[in-house]
Amino acid sequence: MDTRDDSAEAYVVDLCDQILGETALTQHKFGWLLGDPGMSGRRAKLPVDAYWPGHRLVVEYRELQHDQPMPHFDKPDKLTVSGVHRGEQRALYDARRDTGIPAHGLRLIVIRPADLDADGRGRLRRNREADLAVLRKILARGSDEDRVTDAFRTWLLAEGWTPVDPADPWADVEAVRGGERLICEVKGRTSETGTDADIAYGQLLRRMTSRDSRIRYALVMPSSSVKAVERVPARVRELLHIDVYEVTDDDVVRQLPA
Repeated sequence: MDTRDDSAEAYVVDLCDQILGETALTQHKFGWLLGDPGMSGRRAKLPVDAYWPGHRLVVEYRELQHDQPMPHFDKPDKLTVSGVHRGEQRALYDARRDTGIPAHGLRLIVIRPADLDADGRGRLRRNREADLAVLRKILARGSDEDRVTDAFRTWLLAEGWTPVDPADPWADVEAVRGGERLICEVKGRTSETGTDADIAYGQLLRRMTSRDSRIRYALVMPSSSVKAVERVPARVRELLHIDVYEVTDDDVVRQLPA
């Protein structure tokens, strides 16, 4: 049997680390994700396979025993604290993760062997290039604003910033680095670039509730919106402590000169 460090799960998490530019917290436990009470009445915390705080992302790698009966794993003759055998408890706890994780504002992605280069028994062939290509698509989010946000979060981490929960719940991204704080509005590709740029400026102005000079504000925009953003003169943006970051179609992040 593979050790955990050489397991399929560890292999998948390592590829996700490479794509996301952040090292996962593996077997991470949240205080609100709990199993059923045991004889003592205590409820153990349920681990997740991998959690990337900077991306607010959880990945679960679910092998075949999560989706089909397997007596070796299920142990049908032995009941768990949930009053059911291990296979049924696994399904119960998977469902608890599926609902609880998004309910707490985190993104959950479930990856299965069939998503990757695997044989009929669910064993990964570990074709890194092919699996990386597939995982990039799986980890990409639905809208272009999501794509821009994820690319910018990855850039922040590489530049030494730590994304944090926004003090203002309506802000898209907030990050700290030393004594600095960056509060950001993010927009994706749109047919109404001028209107969206104006809205983004207005949203940033509403975030400017602190007198702290160490706080800067940022518009994070796709390349198609840069000209619309630049209609506000650079000297005005500098007076308001507003930076502009461009995210290209291939997810390269550039800060526009002041």
